[in-house]
This record gives sequence, structure tokens and C-alpha cells, in this order.
Amino acid sequence: MNIIIPMAGMGKRLRPHTLTVPKPLIPVAGKPIVQRLVEDIVKVTDEPVDEIAFIVGRFGAEVEASLITIAEKVGAKGRIFYQDEPLGTAHAILCAEPCLRKKVMVAFADTLFAASFTLNSNEDGIIWVHRVNNPESFGVVTLNDNGEITAMIEKPKTFVSDLAIIGIYYFKDGENLKEELQFLIDNDVMEKGEYQLTNALENMRNKGIRFKIGAVDEWLDCGNKDATVYTNQRVLELKKSTERLICPTLSSENSVIVEPCYIGKNVEIRSSVIGPHVSIGDGTRILNAVISNSIIQQQCIIEKAVIKNSMLGNHVQYKQAAKDLSIGDYSTENE
Repeated sequence: MNIIIPMAGMGKRLRPHTLTVPKPLIPVAGKPIVQRLVEDIVKVTDEPVDEIAFIVGRFGAEVEASLITIAEKVGAKGRIFYQDEPLGTAHAILCAEPCLRKKVMVAFADTLFAASFTLNSNEDGIIWVHRVNNPESFGVVTLNDNGEITAMIEKPKTFVSDLAIIGIYYFKDGENLKEELQFLIDNDVMEKGEYQLTNALENMRNKGIRFKIGAVDEWLDCGNKDATVYTNQRVLELKKSTERLICPTLSSENSVIVEPCYIGKNVEIRSSVIGPHVSIGDGTRILNAVISNSIIQQQCIIEKAVIKNSMLGNHVQYKQAAKDLSIGDYSTENE
């Protein structure tokens, strides 16, 4: 089986954090979003993953090397493909054309999930969904009595279903998917100036491909700062019994850590209260601070601060009281 992960978007809703690193490499509970996505998919598949294709913009050699390493950690070969123009989801997937063979999973890299199922790879296709309260904001599916998908509707103005498509798909025949994607390109089938995956899926369904739904226990979004901070909170809760979240190199003095928290390598904490739901990157120093429900990345210095519901990038120096922050890399703010 191959996994294809489109991640070429600019991540504008998560700026300033995406000015220096693509959104899927933002850490959640100590691991990049895309790494957690890959690990979660591998856990639910019923056969080995051969290749993982990352469709990226021109993010640079360092980012590409990080993605290859993520694939290798789950025993797969990582491959890099480029989408140089934002021409839609179908176009993005087709950029990884050499990997569209045999069985394929497609997962968009701005979502995480919690699930208790094992993929049945004998199905023609599976589209993962989650029940939502505001289906008018999502693409949704309708079902027949056999549990097969009968239609996919993008942001319905009137209620037809509350089963929202979360951006994870399985295809038994990757070659068939490739042909349908190529048909859209060759015939210039576009919506709002982009080639859409849902059009290819509808064509496949009309030709007899049966799509079932896959349900997840929890769907976690990383679209903006608040959503990412909340996702960090939920991942910490979900992983606290299965992952070592606090590195043994922590140097703590006169401080309280309210778990669950992630604390990376060589972190120094003095006279502070940390947690719950805080992630702290490698090499960060925290002095006389109270921090909760926040993500603080690597090599930061935080002093005399009160911080909650916040994201701080790498190499941030912060020394003033605050409650809700979103600060990018290499920033300095003092009283």
C-alpha cells in the first residue's frame, strides 16, 4: 500500500508560524502534525506501507529531508513531489502519479484523528467521515441502506447529511484513481478554478465503484492557532498512556508540572507552573512563569510571563505578562 499526503498549501490561517515552516511540520505534543498523521494511518492499515508520497511546495532541502525521515520511521520509502501551482486537490494528488498504483490511501495533512478500527482493504473505496453540528461548512456524504455512499455534496445550503468528509480516503485500485484524475485535467473539468477530487470520486461512483464510509472517534483540525492549540490538548490526553511525553533531561527547580504535558530535550524550568496541556520544545528555558494550554517550540526563553491558549515559535524571547499569544519564530518581546 502507498500513502499520498498533499501538503503544498501556504497555511495562511496559521501565520506567523507558517512563514518559516510548512504547517504540517508544526509540532503537536512534540511531533510534527504530518508525522502524527502518518503514524495514525499506519496503525489502522491491515498491510505494510511501501511508499509515502509528500506533495509539497518548494519548501527546501531541510524540510524534504525531514519528510523522508518521517516515512523511514514507519518502515516506508519517502518520496517528494511538487505542486507548483494551487490547482486543487485532484491536481495535487496527480502530482504523485508514480505512486498511484495498487492500493492507495490519500490523507490531507491538516487533520488528525483518533480511531479504533482496522482498515478493510478489500473494499473498493473508503471515505472517512465524522458527524458534525454544522454540515453546511463541510463536504458531506449521503448513504443508502447498505451503508454505501450515494452522493457527495460540498457545503450544502440545506440539510442533507451531517457526515462530514475529513480528508482521508482509501482506494483499492490506485490506477483507476489516476485515470479519473487525469480525465479531469485532460478535459479541463474545474470548479472555482481548481480540479477537485470530489469530481473524480463522483465519476468513479457512477461507473460502479462502491464507496463505504469509515468513521473516526475524534477528528482534530490544525487549521488555525486556536484549533491547533486545542488539537495539542487532545493529543496529549490521547497519548499520555502510550508515549513518554516528558524527556528525562528536564532540569526543574521549585516548579510544578501539571500533566499531561510534553517536554522536550534539555528544557530548563525554574520557579514556574507548567500545565496542563503544554508542549515545550527542545532547549527552551522558562523562568518565573505560569503557562497552560499552549505550544512553545524550540530554543525559547520565557521569563516572568503568564501564558495560556498560545503558540510561540522557535527562538522566541518573551518577558511580559500575557494571556493569549501567537508569536512567530525569532521574535523578542519584553516589558
